[in-house]
Amino acid sequence: MSTPIKPSSRDERFAEVFGAPLDQLLAAPNPTRHLREALELRAFLAVAEQQVAWVRGRVHDRSAPDRPMDDLSEDELRMDAYWMEAALQARRGYLTALDKVLRSEPPSERQPAVTFNQPVISARAVPAEQTTARRAKGR
Repeated sequence: MSTPIKPSSRDERFAEVFGAPLDQLLAAPNPTRHLREALELRAFLAVAEQQVAWVRGRVHDRSAPDRPMDDLSEDELRMDAYWMEAALQARRGYLTALDKVLRSEPPSERQPAVTFNQPVISARAVPAEQTTARRAKGR
């Protein structure tokens, strides 16, 4: 039995960092510990984002312009506000953790290594003994 992959807001970033589409990463036969952790956080993020979408949809339905005003309930909307706050806090927490993991991932093999062009020093320093001897001679 296979479960559908819930989308998340970081799926494109996943492909960039790990150098492969998400479905290939999920099917990797021997994922690294780093990839397993990132995929787990990504799954939690997808659930949290789905919860945010559910609460948002429920609030939109309850406050739709074509619904009778008598159907509005302060208690229901207050409870939705609590649910939304909890879902958004969870999403923020998962985003923070996942972004940290993705930033710490070494570049994939497809990405070229970063090289720095450093200037080469071509002048030689004169030993201190020679400079002192020249000064003493008056040169």
